[in-house]
Amino acid sequence: MKKKLIWTFSGLWLAAPLLLAQTKAPEQAPGPDPQASETVEAPTISSLDSELFYQLLVGEITAQEGDPGAGYALILDAARKTNDAQLYQRATEIALQSRSGDAALQAAQAWKQAQPASRDPNRYVLQILIALNRIGDTVEPLKTGIELASPADRGLAISAIPRAYARATDKKLASAVVEQALASYLTNPATAGAAWTTVGRMRLAAGDTAGALEAAKKAQAADVRYEGPALLALELMEPKLPETEVLIKNYLTDNPRALPEIRMGYARGLLDAQRYAEASTQLQAVIRDKPGFAPAWLVLGSLQLQDNQLAQAQSSLERYVELAGQQQQRPAGEEANRGLTQAYLQLAQIAEKRKDFAAAEAWLGKISNSESMMLAQTRRASILASQGKLAEGRQLIRSLPERQPGDARLKLMAEVSLLRDLKQYRMAYELLGEATAKFPDDADLTYDQAMMAEKIVQLPAMERLLRRVIQIKPDYYSAYNALGYSFADRNVHLPEARQLILKALEYAPGDPFIRDSLGWVEFRMGNHAEAAKIFADAYKTRPDAEIAAHYGEVLWSMGQRDKALLIWREGQLLNPENETLLETFKRLRVKP
Repeated sequence: MKKKLIWTFSGLWLAAPLLLAQTKAPEQAPGPDPQASETVEAPTISSLDSELFYQLLVGEITAQEGDPGAGYALILDAARKTNDAQLYQRATEIALQSRSGDAALQAAQAWKQAQPASRDPNRYVLQILIALNRIGDTVEPLKTGIELASPADRGLAISAIPRAYARATDKKLASAVVEQALASYLTNPATAGAAWTTVGRMRLAAGDTAGALEAAKKAQAADVRYEGPALLALELMEPKLPETEVLIKNYLTDNPRALPEIRMGYARGLLDAQRYAEASTQLQAVIRDKPGFAPAWLVLGSLQLQDNQLAQAQSSLERYVELAGQQQQRPAGEEANRGLTQAYLQLAQIAEKRKDFAAAEAWLGKISNSESMMLAQTRRASILASQGKLAEGRQLIRSLPERQPGDARLKLMAEVSLLRDLKQYRMAYELLGEATAKFPDDADLTYDQAMMAEKIVQLPAMERLLRRVIQIKPDYYSAYNALGYSFADRNVHLPEARQLILKALEYAPGDPFIRDSLGWVEFRMGNHAEAAKIFADAYKTRPDAEIAAHYGEVLWSMGQRDKALLIWREGQLLNPENETLLETFKRLRVKP
């Protein structure tokens, strides 16, 4: 009895607002609205108040007590009697909660038929059909949903379509259905940009990259100031699709004050392609237009640190920390915490390079989240090693707890990195040998061991390991490049060296360091003019001390000694400790 009373009061609580909504007197409109859709007036239920109240109450109690089908039927019947949107929605939700998709669709369709001018029932019908994987039946509700949106909101409604179909299992059918529903909007100047962008996103989800790019082009042709095609192009951007970059540049040219997220996305794409100078230009543009946009300062600082521009990197990273600290007044997200951790680690690295170990420890002390403690402790190990305490640093890394399945490998790579930074190449080689014995099919570990073999002049071992990497992972372009460059540097097997480097360029056509390798093999083969052209392009894309060393040597051999000296001096400014640059000066007896 006690349980019955509880359910009764609970049902009464749920049913009362729905019933009271029906008994309110309709508000008097100030006048007829010529644009208003015809509505069906709810019947007067004063004579049925007690009967309807009881029906709703029983429906709620029945649904809650384990018979959702009966409760659903009672609520849906009440909805039909009263033409009340809340009751239709409640019936639909009872069916959804009981995982009865067909019943939910029946209620939503009844609601849509009773109130055809309302967007809500149509939205439920569309979502339920997609959930039931009846993608072919969604054309009509999709078209209706767009038509019901106001002209001002129609573009947003079209742009939201890909999210609605995100869980569709048949992506190709979903793409075809959406394109069919949008047919009239693809040619309408007011909606063509959004419609073609949506078509492109649906094609991309279906694996049709070429079709997605074609749609992005048509979207931008319809409206060059619309950001949708540029955002789609960012998702498609890769070296093998240079046309995507044209779309991004078109948007940025016609929109000088473009969204910072688009320039940031473009900068990250350039970084992935190792086009660092161009990425830096985009980051500087973001900072110029929106100096409070914190992520740009973080990426710029990381890039400056990579180029050994310590003062600039510290300034950028400290600016990021300042801006991120201001934003921390709001609830901090996981991405913000990762960004701060990255900034603290890099600031500690800068301090370590300057031998300011107290400052390095102070930055590391700011890292508090447990997920990042391994990174912080690894940096502390590097600080210990920099002070001559290599054994203590290695022990610190080895003592780190292993909480995740991949932590053991991370610890191993941290120890290898520590040994490599201190030029303890043989110890790193031997440690990697232990690792590859345990994980013989790990291409990354095998590649790293090959690089250590080169450092200790174990060239047959290096060649064997690199060929093993190519066998394990045929698209591992760094292995092709490393083996080809090694042959070229030793002036052996030059035709094979050229073939290997060209193979690497098939996978990474824009990589300036692989272009550097190609220039070096052309130089070794006597093609000096072609080599100089390749080096000029690579150095423009990525000003780097090693590329400067090779470029300068080619110019020197061609008698262009003043230009060679200029390039070498630039290389010294970039990295005065670069081994290739120093070896070049020694071998050619040059004092730039």
